[in-house]
Amino acid sequence: MSHNSFGHLFRVTTGGESHGPALGCVVDGCPPGLSLSAEDIQVWLDQRRPGQGKFVTQRQEPDAVRILSGVFADDRTDGQVTTGTPISLMIENVDQRSKDYSEIARAFRPGHADWPYFAKYGVRDYRGGGRSSARETAARVAAGAIARKIIAGVTVRGALVQIGPHRVDRERWDWDQVGQNAFWCPDADMVPVWEEHLEKIRKAGSSTGAVVEVEATGVPAGWGAPLYGKLDAELAAALMSINAAKGVEIGAGFESAALTGEENADQMRMGNEGPVFQSNKAGGILGGLSTGQPVVARVAFKPTSSILTPRETVNEDGQEVELRTKGRHDPCVGIRAVPVVEAMTACVLADAFLRHRGQTGGGAFLPGSSRRTLFFDPAFRVDEQGLALLSPRPGVRRGIAVRAAQNPAGR
Repeated sequence: MSHNSFGHLFRVTTGGESHGPALGCVVDGCPPGLSLSAEDIQVWLDQRRPGQGKFVTQRQEPDAVRILSGVFADDRTDGQVTTGTPISLMIENVDQRSKDYSEIARAFRPGHADWPYFAKYGVRDYRGGGRSSARETAARVAAGAIARKIIAGVTVRGALVQIGPHRVDRERWDWDQVGQNAFWCPDADMVPVWEEHLEKIRKAGSSTGAVVEVEATGVPAGWGAPLYGKLDAELAAALMSINAAKGVEIGAGFESAALTGEENADQMRMGNEGPVFQSNKAGGILGGLSTGQPVVARVAFKPTSSILTPRETVNEDGQEVELRTKGRHDPCVGIRAVPVVEAMTACVLADAFLRHRGQTGGGAFLPGSSRRTLFFDPAFRVDEQGLALLSPRPGVRRGIAVRAAQNPAGR
């Protein structure tokens, strides 16, 4: 199987199956000197972890992460830090129940990737969906935790804005509510509506779709590349790669087709630190480059095809059969998709930041100024001797850099 990696300078490779012994993740391109422990990653994995309520899968996985490489600590580092080498992570699977999937061993679930996997490879791991299972997304969340370290000045946060036909009221949007309920819902009045809807879906052995919205604030102007490295194109590709994703919108998205040019144009006035926008129909991206506004995207997730209602299908022998799927599944995959969407957004932005810094040195030109302004660059500093510091802890890196400059032979 090819294409198990994404990213350019910040590159993520994942491996593992739903019912295999473990999931693996290798993150390459992380700058050296960033503080990183297993606990820093675990806090994000715990947000995605299964078995935390009746409206998600009851599979009990601790998702305990181990860092196998790419970090180092001694008396000079003030804790464990990244070394600049590949960071290898492992998350063991401990609660597999493969016998639950015996009915789909030879039959293809309608609406699932069983058939195209078989058509392409001639063999598939039917246990929980194998490589096509959303279990793989735990590795993405782990990578996203590292990405957040690189873009420490950016805040990435997600919310569930629709379950089935029920949408949140944006007039009641409150980010503080997102952490106060089991649905990542920013509208407190919508929580009981979703609970009632999901209770019916769960008891019927069925499933329902959802829409997740993600917002990244603190992204400066200029990240991304015109044409073939557009920030919105790479973000959309990353979000579409998440299991069960069926569509992505940036900013106003498809609704922009109904707007006039006047309505769609995000007007600008001049502020103390650059242009101030009066709206954000663009979702923080124009021409493939960030504008300095919040980057906003939405992802639509289909209902999972693992349901108890019999569905007509065919099997590997070419016979027409009826199939129902047993096992433990999310009645709405959108709930646990929120931290995955956040993680993929963080990975794309970390990669964009590193590429932007590599080409331009970071920062942006502002109206009324002929100089590039370095108004955001959390992992790149220059000390009083002009030495580049690739670390948020200048004292540590400065000592190393000065010694290297004084002793170029390394003796």
